[in-house]
Amino acid sequence: MKKILILGLVLLAALAGQSGAYAAEKITVFAAASMKEVIEAAAVKFEAKTGTKVTSSFAASSVLAKQIEQGAPANIFISADLDWMDYLEQRDLIDKPSRKIVAANALVILTKKDKGDAAAILGAGRFAMGDPSNVPAGKYGKAALESLKVWEGVSKNAVFTENVRAALEFVSRGEANAAIVYASDHTAAPDLVEAYRFAGSTHKPILYPAASVGKEASAEGKAFLEFLSSPEGQEIITSKGFVGASDKAG
Repeated sequence: MKKILILGLVLLAALAGQSGAYAAEKITVFAAASMKEVIEAAAVKFEAKTGTKVTSSFAASSVLAKQIEQGAPANIFISADLDWMDYLEQRDLIDKPSRKIVAANALVILTKKDKGDAAAILGAGRFAMGDPSNVPAGKYGKAALESLKVWEGVSKNAVFTENVRAALEFVSRGEANAAIVYASDHTAAPDLVEAYRFAGSTHKPILYPAASVGKEASAEGKAFLEFLSSPEGQEIITSKGFVGASDKAG
């Protein structure tokens, strides 16, 4: 009887160890809404290569950063600008050595109609864009329009949204004539037309920093970041309309 009890305890301990191992083989990625297609495609390939399950949450970088600050269980954070990654770094909520730039982007106006200049397109009726007070795409958009000296003339037509994908929805549903979004967002709305592309000189560089959440990166988290920076990961990123930027520091 005693031998059976000991054997049972050993078996339970082994199962508990196995359970812990399986639990470790899972990571949660919090990523800017514009990265949705990239992360979903990368997750499939990464899981096939490593066996590590990747779950994702997509929203505006500002929303995700605040959730992480409040203790949300994320392993990786990917922001659509440097500011919100800086926000977490200043609060010692990321593993600083793991921080790196994984992608870059451009800013465009998507419509259902013909091409034109920004003032004409946005002055013709309602257009959607991320909220400039906190959404990276909105901040880039406002800066670009101010640089072109048309913000004052067209801002009355702006509908501010919580992220770029919400801005796209306004155009797809016919509730806005145009949306200021990232070039990569065109892959999510192929029926729309790139009516205008802002020159890079009109706004800060659009860079996507990624980092492990917490003071010490997990092995699985490090591996996923390395995958995004690898040739295979960068191929996924560029295939979704981004510019690869793994050689830039965040």
